[in-house]
Order: sequence, then C-alpha cells, then structure tokens
Amino acid sequence: MTEPLTVLCPYCGHGAELIDSGRVYHKSYGMIWICQPCQAWVGVHKDHKQHKPLGTLANAETRKLRSAAHEVFDPFWKELAEQGVHRGKARRELYLRLRTDMGIDRRACHIAKFDADACRTAIEICARWKREAAEAASQLPDASE
Repeated sequence: MTEPLTVLCPYCGHGAELIDSGRVYHKSYGMIWICQPCQAWVGVHKDHKQHKPLGTLANAETRKLRSAAHEVFDPFWKELAEQGVHRGKARRELYLRLRTDMGIDRRACHIAKFDADACRTAIEICARWKREAAEAASQLPDASE
C-alpha cells in the first residue's frame, strides 16, 4: 500500500491539507495542497494517485512572482519550439540555462519550486537574456541593404 504524502508549508512548517481548488478559486481546476493559516497553496499533478504537488506551496507574493517569472521565461522556450525544437526539449534547455545562470541544482530549478527571491533572480536573468538577444539582433546586417 502506498503511503499518503505529507506536504509541509515552507512558511510555518505545518502539514498542508488536500482540497478541491474550487474552495479557493470558486471554480474547480482540480486538487490543491493548501496551508490555511498562511494561505499558501500549490496544484497537484493530474491523475497522480498520491496528489503529488506541482511545486512548493506559495503565498500570494510568491504566486504573483511565479506568474511574472513565467511571463518572461516562457517566451524563450516557446520561440525555440516555434523554430522546430520539441516543446519538452526546448523547456529543458532553457531550464538548464536558467539553472546555470542562477547557480542552483537541477532539482531546484523550476519556477514552481522557486521562493520569492528566486523568482526575482529568474526575472532579472530573463531580462538580461532579452537585452542580450536584442543587442545580438542589432549587430546583424540589415536585410534591406
């Protein structure tokens, strides 16, 4: 028999409760782990028998920063996918680059696992990537010449 998961809140250390997300969002998107006192939660992997969390519980600030991090990170791997790289491979490659630039372990490098500070760092790194890409593009010869 499989042991039930224990998911701890990173803010207070208490065990999280598994509930339907409809209790938070007023529409069900599946199950979530939640720490009621901290109002920190995380979604779960679809169809996982033990309701494995998608990342770590996040409070309002961290949820907002994770969303902002995805807004600046996702366009990079999506551009690779548009160029013909398999979506999964594109994401893995970009997470490898992010991990290298952040100097963190592979297992810790996923936006769904980031705390607020890691999100801020990832956002800064992606802004640098964007500047570097713009600078590189400005060095290309003009096609109209």
